[in-house]
Amino acid sequence: MNKLYLFNTLTKKLEEFQPILPEKAGMYYCGPTVYWVQHIGNGRGGICADIIVRTLKYFGYQTTFVRNYTDVGHLTSDEDSGEDKMEKGAKREGLDPKAIADKYIAVFEKDMGALNLLTPDVRPKATEHIQEMIEMVKTLLDKGFAYTTPLAVYFEVAKFADYTKLSGQDLTKNLADAGKGDVSDPDKKNPHDFALWFFKAGVHQNALQTWASPFVSPHVENGQGFPGWHIECSAMSKKYLGETIDIHMGGIEHIPVHHTNEIAQAECSSGKKFVNYWLHNEHLLVDGKKMAKSAGTSYVLQDLIDKGFSPLAFRYLCLQAHYRSKLNFTWDSLASAQTGWERLRVTARSLNSVETGVGDSGFEEKFATALANDFDVPQALVVVQELLKSDVNDADKKASLLKFDQVLGLDLFAEVKAKELSASAISLIEQRKQARINKDFKLSDDLRDQLLKLGVKIKDLPNGEMEVS
Repeated sequence: MNKLYLFNTLTKKLEEFQPILPEKAGMYYCGPTVYWVQHIGNGRGGICADIIVRTLKYFGYQTTFVRNYTDVGHLTSDEDSGEDKMEKGAKREGLDPKAIADKYIAVFEKDMGALNLLTPDVRPKATEHIQEMIEMVKTLLDKGFAYTTPLAVYFEVAKFADYTKLSGQDLTKNLADAGKGDVSDPDKKNPHDFALWFFKAGVHQNALQTWASPFVSPHVENGQGFPGWHIECSAMSKKYLGETIDIHMGGIEHIPVHHTNEIAQAECSSGKKFVNYWLHNEHLLVDGKKMAKSAGTSYVLQDLIDKGFSPLAFRYLCLQAHYRSKLNFTWDSLASAQTGWERLRVTARSLNSVETGVGDSGFEEKFATALANDFDVPQALVVVQELLKSDVNDADKKASLLKFDQVLGLDLFAEVKAKELSASAISLIEQRKQARINKDFKLSDDLRDQLLKLGVKIKDLPNGEMEVS
């Protein structure tokens, strides 16, 4: 089994991966809040996580991959303030929160499937794990790490000496950077204390999603309320991966608040280390700036498809940047990625008729070495290009490329379907149709050759139609 080195956000250094159980790897990834369609930045994060899971499998680890759905209790800020995102979606569309969640889970899974992400082993929903969250909150109260006010149950940050060990924040100097929130609660001990459970009271008295709890408030019966956002990941990761897990991943925006709070909850409730390796992917920029709905740059995957781009071209674009590096999205860069991906697929498909060999050990070792260096996929793509340009026989070239695509997930050997055609290919097909109508057969043949270079085969049928493959 190859040695694997990854950059641990907790220690700020490259470390050899040593799983808790030999040849097994557990990984938790913070999934979406399902109140709206996810933008392509979330898609990039998903691709980054997918590459890590695929690499673990490629190196022979038996993996358990958990990616959650937040379908309750996530306020519009990452702290304890603002409107609940699920309620916001429900009010926007006149549906109840469950219907909103079901709708956008379906959209998300369709998008992730189009990006060729492996299906997680477990996809837990927050609403289906309320009891696990309640049990963890009870434990924190019993151990003295939490306290109750009439409006909420809070984690007391001052009780956990290592609260900022992931983020490195100095709470005495950078109050604005910490996980503070304002829920208009005068009984909150410290601005950094974060909510574990909100009672259906005060600003949340009209909450749409609430459950009974053993927690006591003078404003509600049976402790009626809903969990804070952070508690769900700690509770669900514990259920499916244990009290200490190998890998936890998410976007860098989660470091100062969400992941910091997850560590505090989990470690204070269990008395054990929560995560051995913290991984964080960087942001996707658009035209060098943060995506923004106000600027019209918060693109979703369907926006790319509507412009004639394949979702796998976007995947290929994402693979060209390391997961810990920012990636700048432009329409030109996506067009270049589509061209590059189509050329790769043309080359791969040209080997479909060749009998599969055993592969080239030299190139496969170089590919594995790149991946073992903190999942350096850009370097792995260089190895792919070197292989294709080499004098390795076609049978072994095909075998190695098939192995490499287990990690890259670019679907290189799949037959091209009409719905996967690029905008340029569709345009050429339409031009050829018109050329045949005009009986301009020279132009028709030239266009056929251009399409072949894009990996698109055209067969003229007796009824005058064209078969595209």
